[in-house]
Amino acid sequence: MIQPHTDKISGLAAWVGPDIEDDPFWIAHLDDQALTEIDAALEQVERRGLSIPFGAEDFPLDTAAEFINSIPGVLEEQQGFLLVRGIDRSRYTVEQCELIYWGIGVHLGRPISQNTRGHLLGHVRDEGKSFDDPTARGYQTSAKMDFHADQLPVDVLGLFCVRAAKEGGASALISVGAVHNALAEERPDLLEVLYQPFNLDWRGEEPEGEDPWYTSPMFSSYDGKVTSRITSRQYFNSVTRYGEELALTDIQREALDAVQQIANRPELRLSMMMQEGDMQFLNNHAILHAREAFTDHGDLDLKRHLLRMWIALDADDRRRLAPELAERYRWVEAGGIPARR
Repeated sequence: MIQPHTDKISGLAAWVGPDIEDDPFWIAHLDDQALTEIDAALEQVERRGLSIPFGAEDFPLDTAAEFINSIPGVLEEQQGFLLVRGIDRSRYTVEQCELIYWGIGVHLGRPISQNTRGHLLGHVRDEGKSFDDPTARGYQTSAKMDFHADQLPVDVLGLFCVRAAKEGGASALISVGAVHNALAEERPDLLEVLYQPFNLDWRGEEPEGEDPWYTSPMFSSYDGKVTSRITSRQYFNSVTRYGEELALTDIQREALDAVQQIANRPELRLSMMMQEGDMQFLNNHAILHAREAFTDHGDLDLKRHLLRMWIALDADDRRRLAPELAERYRWVEAGGIPARR
């Protein structure tokens, strides 16, 4: 039996939304020098005819690189997320946005594959899919997404807003520390359950030779830090196609419900509407994220469109994980979800 972390989580690791909503220290504005460097790096990439993937050396930055190098510390030791603003989206084509975002991402760390398509730079948009499809991912729908961490325990989840939706689609965040503290105070019995293994469906993205389902605790603790693997409910529900014995128990279901109920409390969560050109970086171990449902434009060229990266940090920058979770990190080290040809 894995024992839960018992000390109250304090400081910015357990921020609550209303405390920081009106003090947006979590918004970083790129200055004129950084924007000039990004333009020059983009021009160099285009002049050389480079395409993604290219390396950090191909997208040379100076002042901007110093800022990017500070992001892992903010994500791991401070509030766990950052909104980066300042890029004038109207000045760039979609293809140029991709090059800029990739160039910034490779200065931050190593992008890894997000799906069996082998996408290192993913596209978050409604593909007309439904959660009823056991191979669909939430980002391929327009539906409301509950609070979750992304499937692999990758260090950083990054988003770039290319186009906003016609209506809705706000991003919601909550600190793992705030959820953990509330559970410890109100339902320590459920917190203990969340530290034990749960069965989840790979939803068709398992590496070759692996079972199509896996087990993981929802919370783990190492070096005094609590890490969450809370995943969207669909991953727990569809796992039963491999056997009813894999289904959630009543107490597991109650524990997951409690997490969502706590995470949706207005006094804990933080909501933001990303503007076009915004970049959002999250610590995928310390922050749970959700999304409101959205209504899109009918014109394909106007539909909501975000770029996404899963970024693995250098060993010196990333969080050390508990043994029961570190085993799954091997897929991050191997380059993410293997592409299928």
